[in-house]
Amino acid sequence: MRFIGSKDLITSEIISLLKQKNLLSKNLVFFDAFCGTGSVSNSVKEHFHLIINDLMRWSVIYTKGKLNSANCNFKKLGFDPFKFLNSTNKIKKGFFYKNYSPGGSFRKYFSKENAGRIDFFRETIEHWKKYNQINDNEYSFLLYNLIESVSLVSNTAGVYGAFLKHWDTRATKKIQFVNTKLEIDKKFKINFYNKKIEEIISKIKCDILYIDPPYTQNQYGTQYHLLETLVLNDNPPVSKITGSRPVTPLRSNWSVDYKCHILFDKLISQTKAKHIMFSYSKDGFMSRSFIEASLKRYGKPNTYICKKIKYSKYQNFKSKNNKDHFEYLFYVEKKDNNEVVYESPLNYIGSKSRVVPELKKNLPKNIDIFIDLFGGGLNVGSNISSREVLYNDINHIVKNLIESFKTIDTYKYILEIKRIIKRFDLKPSSLESYIKLRNYYNSLKIEQRKPSLLMTMILYGYNQQIRFNSNLDFNNPVGMRWFNEKVLEKMISFSRNLKERKINFISKDYLKLNGEIKKNSFIFMDPPYLLTTGSYNDGKRGFKDWNKETENELFNFADTLNKNKKKFMITYLLEHKGKKNKTLANWIKKNSYRIINVKAATAVKRKEILILNYH
Repeated sequence: MRFIGSKDLITSEIISLLKQKNLLSKNLVFFDAFCGTGSVSNSVKEHFHLIINDLMRWSVIYTKGKLNSANCNFKKLGFDPFKFLNSTNKIKKGFFYKNYSPGGSFRKYFSKENAGRIDFFRETIEHWKKYNQINDNEYSFLLYNLIESVSLVSNTAGVYGAFLKHWDTRATKKIQFVNTKLEIDKKFKINFYNKKIEEIISKIKCDILYIDPPYTQNQYGTQYHLLETLVLNDNPPVSKITGSRPVTPLRSNWSVDYKCHILFDKLISQTKAKHIMFSYSKDGFMSRSFIEASLKRYGKPNTYICKKIKYSKYQNFKSKNNKDHFEYLFYVEKKDNNEVVYESPLNYIGSKSRVVPELKKNLPKNIDIFIDLFGGGLNVGSNISSREVLYNDINHIVKNLIESFKTIDTYKYILEIKRIIKRFDLKPSSLESYIKLRNYYNSLKIEQRKPSLLMTMILYGYNQQIRFNSNLDFNNPVGMRWFNEKVLEKMISFSRNLKERKINFISKDYLKLNGEIKKNSFIFMDPPYLLTTGSYNDGKRGFKDWNKETENELFNFADTLNKNKKKFMITYLLEHKGKKNKTLANWIKKNSYRIINVKAATAVKRKEILILNYH
């Protein structure tokens, strides 16, 4: 049958990639998460045990019938059902006759004779199932063949969202109940699901996850409503024009821009599969750049593969002149969950995202409460495995912005940013539109300055920095950056991670944190560095600067923690451009604190260290 997004023409490429990764015939479990018509599952069934899923019930039954065809002998029935169904001209004036043919409506999905035959076929199959004359596999196999038979005489353009005004020649032919049995010798295990993939992904144990979701706004529930009704046999209420069943339960967020991005991140993060394969069209909502960024976050970058495959796709009058059709086939081997590093979408000065693996390697085990004392962009706290995280930053504006990624629905957040971009006509290096947004933001009372406004302004500002003047007005100049796909991926993955974690947000001077630091807390400190000056610690931004006095306060605070037997880690700068912080060196030596050198990620000569009071 004709099917939107069918993989019939690229299954050889999928098998070739699986062979390249040495995954064939290894007794592995292959999870076809969006099975459609089962093209991929059918092509790989000789090599794997299978798990099949699709939101559409007809797709699951169709695929089940196709894959289990070799196990159907109809012994209980006692005769060949295909010969029986084709040996009679009986019709039934049932649901299809009354709703999808001129026999009982104005709709022209089928001739009235064929619609009556379809009703007869469906009633007979259901009768055999009801009286246990056929088993579950045989039932699915007959429905699979009924769908194939129906597709050969349907008066449609290939999908069932609407019927043709005039009769197609094939729709005038007499329907035959076809037999498309597929033989296979190998015995394999197979399980079937009929769920939204995002609801079950974390529970499915598999070795290989294959994803082939919808690409565009086409809702499969609308396009194939008739086949869903055919399989369910539930005589639903239908719409006046197309005769469609209620399709709200079948609506997929994979066919909604940005919602599909959010779902993709969730799938890749939560799957138990070690190997991930993903088919996607260049015409889809998600860009290659976004997909690559997401797969490399959760997968081992050196295993990442992207193949560009040309193919012929279903066309309508709008797309028939576009001959440049191709799909991407992606592959990545997934990292262990503890190796994944989430990055804040903020380009925060002094971010520790690059050294998170090194930090985690030197943390004590089984941390109960992790306190990110100088939270900033929360690049550290968001990556630590602990029961609870406490984020603190003296800059309440930044604190509110970081907290917004946890509290605001990510989809709504993205749409709000897009509306602001459109409203102010923001573009890279566009000074006039940027100044309009900045002036508008600064004209509002501080409590009225929404995080989405600030986030948008940061994205189009110079180097996406966060800068305020002494009045707490934003004063970063315009930049050459924008809300690009990599920022989008960071925002989605970072926000999901925060939403799934127990994180509390406060904004205080760390010296005034009394009750917040409990007995079972681990304290991480990433303060401003005395040897360098950033836009957040020069004393001109509405918050106090960092100097020798505040550094000594930090040392005394850490000594108190140590005296009270609370473990801490401090990231700090010992040397920078030939200058050495001797006060820091003496303090470390005096207290016998442990030092670990951090690998430099810059050409500037500097010695960044971790200071620990534990082994």
